[in-house]
Amino acid sequence: MRAAVLEAYGEPLSIESVDPPDLAPHGVVVDVDACGICRSDWHAWQGHGEWADDQVPLGQVLGHEPAGRIARVGERVDTLDEGDRVAVPFNLGEGSCYQCRNGHGNVCEDGYALGFESSVPGAFAEQVHVPHADFNAATLPEDVSAEAVAALGCRYVTAFHALAHRAGVDAGDWIAVHGCGGLGLAAVQIASALGARVIAVDVRDEPLAMATDLGAEETVNGAELEGEATDVPGVIESITETGTHVSVDALGRAETCRNSVDCLRIRGTHVQIGLTTAAEKGEVSLPIDELTRWDVTVVGSRGMPPSRYDELLRMIDAGTLEPERLVTNRVRLEDVSDRLAAMSEYDTRGVEVVTEL
Repeated sequence: MRAAVLEAYGEPLSIESVDPPDLAPHGVVVDVDACGICRSDWHAWQGHGEWADDQVPLGQVLGHEPAGRIARVGERVDTLDEGDRVAVPFNLGEGSCYQCRNGHGNVCEDGYALGFESSVPGAFAEQVHVPHADFNAATLPEDVSAEAVAALGCRYVTAFHALAHRAGVDAGDWIAVHGCGGLGLAAVQIASALGARVIAVDVRDEPLAMATDLGAEETVNGAELEGEATDVPGVIESITETGTHVSVDALGRAETCRNSVDCLRIRGTHVQIGLTTAAEKGEVSLPIDELTRWDVTVVGSRGMPPSRYDELLRMIDAGTLEPERLVTNRVRLEDVSDRLAAMSEYDTRGVEVVTEL
């Protein structure tokens, strides 16, 4: 089968013929219909993560946001059948550890990161293997398209888990979203659907316009601030009067993380969903004394427990959430390297999806 393989960091992926996936007794093999291209793929392509012992190995098939149809079913799989349409989480649990048994399979003690480690080759390929499929694979409603599920990927489910489960967003809350790439735009749409009042922050007009279309009540272009209003937190405080209830860093830069913390009101919640780059190497300075003094909460979010996918899929099926509205570009497998390179210049918008494998 054809697949996109990481042969050298920062260099074009190699489109190769590789062996089809082996089928584990507890797994399924999925024919990939679509797979999102995510900034996490960009981090892997760049060779980031060595500071956290999380660097993706060379020779890896990338791609971690697939949707498709089951082609083969392992002998110990009970709940899935050949032909079922499924969403595949990127953070795969094995289903029996303490975290999995208590509804936190996204942080499984013995889990896998699809497309990021050699034991689970990714979905920039014609087929992908899903281990422990009864626990991980989520059957799709018929009206939910493969493109919509590819847009869910890691970014949409991460944003949903962050806002609905980790931060407990309520209707009427002010929420700032710093960085309006695919992850940030997902957070904007989800927060708006949950009834929040959303402020979108970026340095580019086009993603801010998309944020408005997806439900943002206010936008702040950090590149255009002049005069007295030169700082993003100051502008957000002037909009909200006392700061936001929740603020999200969806980019992972030191500046956006600090801005997110600084725009909170007393007892606010900062949510970190953007991963850092080589500039930060996983470390960002924060005002710890102020966090302590004002009873501020800081939480992280990575993916979503597979056991809670049904919440999100029901909202999509009902039309409450529309992840396909984030899709701006559909590309071939051969185009993935160019789209990753475009991310280096922040020259993408919304979500791009591989639909021709």
